[in-house]
Amino acid sequence: MYRTPARNSLKVTLYRYSMKQESCAPCNEFIVPELFSNVGNLVALQTTRAGGISPAPFASLNLGRNTPDRPEHVAENTRRLCRLLRIEPDRLAGSDQVHGTRICNVLSPGFFEGYDALVTNTRNIYLCIFTADCFPVLLFDPETMAVAAIHAGWKGTAGGIAAKTVGMMQELFGSSPENLLAWIGTGISQAAYEIDSPVAKSFSNEHLIPSPGKAGKFMLDLAGANRSQLLGSGLLPSRIECSVHCSARDEALFYSYRRDEGRTGRMASIIGITGDPMPGQPQ
Repeated sequence: MYRTPARNSLKVTLYRYSMKQESCAPCNEFIVPELFSNVGNLVALQTTRAGGISPAPFASLNLGRNTPDRPEHVAENTRRLCRLLRIEPDRLAGSDQVHGTRICNVLSPGFFEGYDALVTNTRNIYLCIFTADCFPVLLFDPETMAVAAIHAGWKGTAGGIAAKTVGMMQELFGSSPENLLAWIGTGISQAAYEIDSPVAKSFSNEHLIPSPGKAGKFMLDLAGANRSQLLGSGLLPSRIECSVHCSARDEALFYSYRRDEGRTGRMASIIGITGDPMPGQPQ
């Protein structure tokens, strides 16, 4: 049985794993949400930019297949990460991500076209979302063992992609929103995300503040907008966790498309259930 951590214990933990035993070996760093830390057999995390082989401006753990980085660098970075997670690269499932709201029910691993959210209740499939300012949202249902990974940029968020994914999990897997655990990962914070008036019209004033000294410009709380969607879909506040980091501000840890003017890498956010049954779950 999953137990929700005490509210004041919700935090983001940065894990460092050496590729080798030598102290001088490069380290991969990734974020494991505290909300998921009590769940056995669940792989759920967001990578940082550290621990790969890609040169600048993609330095170093670039996992983005759609970047100008060399494909062999991205492939090696992916292998390194999967080796640390003790999963096979051919068990990953992702999409090219088009800033829409289409959702794919993933029945087998692979890379798909035209989807910005992925759901599955199949073990040993690891859903992947790739970001560099947009927000990754990971969902887990401890009752049905279903998972989801959502790519939530401003267009997807304006289109209600988080709420639609919760609805899809209800329809396909019988998930109850109050049972879901949700993590809103690292993206661009409100303090760094200036938008113009036409974009602002797609969002509630609750998530907007005027940009200092710039008429017609606003600062958008994209993480907050996604949290509001999850709450509106029936998730409990105590079962939603948000990253404390900002992709634009925390340059040493994260890629940022806006900060780096488009020439940058991508982090991956991954969620999936390992092939072994969890305690108390059917074989």
